[in-house]
Amino acid sequence: MLRRHLRTLLTLVMLASLSMLGAAATTGTAHADDCYTWTRTLSQGASGEDVRQLQIRVAGYPGYGAVLAVDGEFGPGTKAAVTRFQQAYGLSADGIAGAQTFSKLYALQDGDCTPAHFTYAEMNRCNADWSGGAVSAAAAKANALQAMWKLEALRHALGDRALTTSSGFRSHACNNAVGGAANSNHLYGRGIDLVVTPSYCEIVKQARNHGFNEILGPGYPGHSTHAHLGSQSSRYWSASSCGI
Repeated sequence: MLRRHLRTLLTLVMLASLSMLGAAATTGTAHADDCYTWTRTLSQGASGEDVRQLQIRVAGYPGYGAVLAVDGEFGPGTKAAVTRFQQAYGLSADGIAGAQTFSKLYALQDGDCTPAHFTYAEMNRCNADWSGGAVSAAAAKANALQAMWKLEALRHALGDRALTTSSGFRSHACNNAVGGAANSNHLYGRGIDLVVTPSYCEIVKQARNHGFNEILGPGYPGHSTHAHLGSQSSRYWSASSCGI
C-alpha cells in the first residue's frame, strides 16, 4: 500500500513538473542561441527594443511594394508583417508575437542574429571591418542584417531554394573598382546582387513582396547576369525583360 502511494505521489510530481515546463515553453523566453531573447508577448501598441528586434526579423513580410519601418513601434504595419510571417510558416496568424512566433524566429536565426541561410561574410566581400562606405561601419552592418532577413523571406517564398549572393556591402574603393554607381546602395550595406538559380525574373518579381523598393534585373542596363535588390527612400523597380 505504501509503495502504491509513493508511486502515485511520484506520478503527480512528474506530471506537475511537465506542466510547469509546458507553461515555461509558452512564455517566449527560451532561446536556442546567443542572439536575442524576447521576454514578453508583443502586440499592436507595444514599443521598445524588443519590438525593433522583431521588426528586423519580419521586415521581409510588409506586403507588395511596402517597406516596414524598423522603429520600435508596433503599429498596423508591424501587425500585418507578423501576420504574413505567421502565415508563411503555418502558425496561428493573429498578428501577435508570442511563444510560437518567437520559437520560429529562434529556429531561423544563428547565434550572431543572422538568418539561417545567410552570413555577414557573404554580405561583405570587400573589407572585414565594414568601413569606408557611405555610413559608419556599425550602420552598414546593421543595414546588411535587415537585408539578410528580407532575403530569408524571399528565399522561403521561392520554395526554400538557395539564393547565391555575389556582392553586398562595398567601401567607396571597392565600389569604384567594380564601376558601381556613386550613390549605390552597396555603400550603405543595403544593396545585394544575386546570381544563378532561381531565374532572375522569378527573383525580381517575388522581391516586390519582401521589402525591397530598389529592384533591378534583366532589361535594366548592366543587369542581364544578376538581380540587384536594395532599400532606399523611394521605390525604383526596373527589369523590363521581366515585365517590371
